[in-house]
Amino acid sequence: MGVLAITAACTPKPEDYPSKIAAQRALKDEMFTSSPESPVPADKKAAFVPLAYFPVDELYAVPAALEPAAQRTRLKVPTSTGQIRDIERIGTLKFTVKGQTMRLTAFHELDQPQVTRLFVPFADLTNGTETYSAGRYLELDPTPTGIYVIDFNVAYHPYCYYNAEYDCPYPPKENRLEMPIRAGERLRKGESSIP
Repeated sequence: MGVLAITAACTPKPEDYPSKIAAQRALKDEMFTSSPESPVPADKKAAFVPLAYFPVDELYAVPAALEPAAQRTRLKVPTSTGQIRDIERIGTLKFTVKGQTMRLTAFHELDQPQVTRLFVPFADLTNGTETYSAGRYLELDPTPTGIYVIDFNVAYHPYCYYNAEYDCPYPPKENRLEMPIRAGERLRKGESSIP
């Protein structure tokens, strides 16, 4: 399959895409507002919900090739509660955003018995000013082709941002991008980047 075919197969249709993202965001707001599983404490819901986002930008939804790790290795990463958590490297996602070639390591959280989703924590140059200082997350469903869609429009703040009781791993050094990713969840104007 050629690059153009892969891109066409992995890129959402332009006419459907903004509506799809808007619907996902509305569902998340509803869950955060009314679900008993919401990470937001009841007394803070008015301060966080509705969540704030960058405008949808389809240039931040790009195909990525996963290069599986030759040998899966574990990495110890610090967490928001001062703990250390083991995560396992699955492979490296290679992609291009706005003309810049990038790579992010995809991980598996070891508290999950099987690899059902790829965990991609990342940091970028918006952290601490426009987004949560500790970074954001992506989760990707495995595909049989090894071609994924990295969609930063669905990047989200970890739950420890809303509630300090959650234990969230920080993005490792290898997943710190040297550019601003102005897509996905962001801070509200005037909102603190420190939980």
